[in-house]
Amino acid sequence: MIYDLIVLGGGPAGYLAAERAGHAGLNTLLIEKRSLGGVCLNEGCVPSKTLLHSAKIYDYALYSKKYGITCESVSFDHQAVIARKNKVIKTLVTGIQMQLKKNKVTVVEGYGKILGKTREGYEIGVNDKTYIGSRLLIATGSAPVIPPIPGVKEGLEKGTILTNREILDIQKVPESLVVIGGGVIGLEMASYFNSVGSKVTVIEMLDHIAGNTDRDISNILMKNYERKGIVFQLHSKVTEIRKGEVVYEKDGQKISVQAEKVLLSIGRKPVIEGIGLENIGIEVQRGRIRVDERCKTNIPEVYAAGDVNGRSMLAHTAYREAEVCINNILGKKDIMRYHAIPAVIYTNPEVASVGETEETAKQKGIDFQVVNLTMKYSGRYVAENEDGDGICKLLLDKKYKKLIGVHMIGNPVSEIIFGAALMLETELKIDDIKELVFPHPTVSEIIREGIFNF
Repeated sequence: MIYDLIVLGGGPAGYLAAERAGHAGLNTLLIEKRSLGGVCLNEGCVPSKTLLHSAKIYDYALYSKKYGITCESVSFDHQAVIARKNKVIKTLVTGIQMQLKKNKVTVVEGYGKILGKTREGYEIGVNDKTYIGSRLLIATGSAPVIPPIPGVKEGLEKGTILTNREILDIQKVPESLVVIGGGVIGLEMASYFNSVGSKVTVIEMLDHIAGNTDRDISNILMKNYERKGIVFQLHSKVTEIRKGEVVYEKDGQKISVQAEKVLLSIGRKPVIEGIGLENIGIEVQRGRIRVDERCKTNIPEVYAAGDVNGRSMLAHTAYREAEVCINNILGKKDIMRYHAIPAVIYTNPEVASVGETEETAKQKGIDFQVVNLTMKYSGRYVAENEDGDGICKLLLDKKYKKLIGVHMIGNPVSEIIFGAALMLETELKIDDIKELVFPHPTVSEIIREGIFNF
């Protein structure tokens, strides 16, 4: 049998592409080596948010007196949280299986490798069997970067050093946790384990946390964490990990910190090795599969979506890239646009952003104006966030009178940012946004408040 489409990888890009293709009538094969849903559903987005939600409830219970409520004998059951996380994953994986079955997608479990191309199509080897597809979508995702630090290999083998996969299944809250890397994954896990009782230290090489997040936002976020007891060591480089401690350099000095467990969180890299890209001549650039705006590779009828193309390593980007791939396969012209993809850090408080930051706008030579408002302009925010110090920052392109960036910290900005992304995607003028009606009272009104300050 020759499939119309073979999808290599069952994460967000892969399984959604397979669903869409099957729904459109394409005879589709999906190959996944581990679990449907990929890293996002099994080892990342969903399980981490399940843990963070439990931690947020616990935080509210501990500090409920602020809201006129007294909770006595509040305790935290980490194993129960892990059990619930596993239940959530099982429910969602089952849902994906049902959708694939409904759309008549064939699923094969195993490690798929591209063997070559014949007249009939692209040959993919799995479990000593060969499958042929006239089209191929590569969606093999990403994996944690494992740094060549002395002691890392031994620590991973012994279980004292963890990646995002192992940390989400740990059965006991460690007394001390050192997080190497102050990016999104590291911060979310630092937030969780700090809330449930670990002594947490975050070691970051840069002079700030949260990567490309707006600097005002990341500074407020760090201050919130520090008030909760998380220790940050910025401008610091880990040089060695020994039993029970992490050694790092800062300001020319070597310092050590105790660590029952260590989380490696210095980034992720596309999974491109060992999948046979060289057998059909797929072009790789800076460790990622090179694609155009249609997510097409340099090889005819071969596409790459999700983390593997390295354009925007976010699950929601992968979903959209999957749709772009299938639309083009079906003959519908569609392209990716990356200027209005929102990003969220799901800690307490939450961080959400979309579009240009002050730094990127300056680099691009955009003539822009900034409005920076405290979230206390929102009555709903004040009512629900005692002592909150959140802000909303808006960036306006002065030439075109349109919004080009929105950055917020405070709860629940993760549920608001899509509206700002829609404004950027549709390139609404400021005067058009002023005519929109926001529900009252909501935290989302802070955007409207900011717009009227331009």
